[in-house]
Amino acid sequence: MIVLAVLHHSAFPARSSIGWAVAAGLSGGAALAVFYRVLGAGHMGLAAPVSAVVAAAIPAAVGMVTQGLPGKIQIAGFLIAGLGIWLVCRTEDGAPPEGIGLAVLAAVGFAGYFLFIAKAGGGSVLWTVACARLTSLALTAVIVLLGENFAMTRRSAALAVLAGFVDISGSALFLRGAQTGRLDAAVIVSSLYPAFTVLWARLILKERFTPWQIAGMFAALVAVPMIAG
Repeated sequence: MIVLAVLHHSAFPARSSIGWAVAAGLSGGAALAVFYRVLGAGHMGLAAPVSAVVAAAIPAAVGMVTQGLPGKIQIAGFLIAGLGIWLVCRTEDGAPPEGIGLAVLAAVGFAGYFLFIAKAGGGSVLWTVACARLTSLALTAVIVLLGENFAMTRRSAALAVLAGFVDISGSALFLRGAQTGRLDAAVIVSSLYPAFTVLWARLILKERFTPWQIAGMFAALVAVPMIAG
């Protein structure tokens, strides 16, 4: 992003915009650290739909406060989202599934990223995202150095680099979408990713879900586009 910003001679954002970008980086970096912890524990199919619904619902709730009550479709989306989360959290023995608390915590961080990065304004997308991700890098580096085992194989490092390119590209496209359209629409569309995540979890990682959890995942995915009406 920095190289692209320099090559395109993009103007550096104002100090206030950088402040919001840094806040977005702190929120998003912490959320990613928690989210990857859940994924690493083998709960991809659980973490993706729960984090997407909650992360989409919080900006929508902020919009309710600042822009008034939503329409009937949005209200229905909130109800379906709540039902979906309850079904996803349901287990055969009634005990709460492992990772649900961390998935919700990650979602709160993602919601903060959406809100903060949108507050950065209409300046250079490249510089804004670069500042946010540099902050995320610094935060996650501290987390790793404070206790994680950061030994990696060459294959793991290559996959991590690929994931980083995809992730930051998605962030840049999200910010551009928020600048040229509505924030809630950008959040909702970007929150549709669990449809692909759950599919990969089933096909590649061979995760298995109860019928209740499958129903909850579908309910959550249906709710995400409804929340913005």
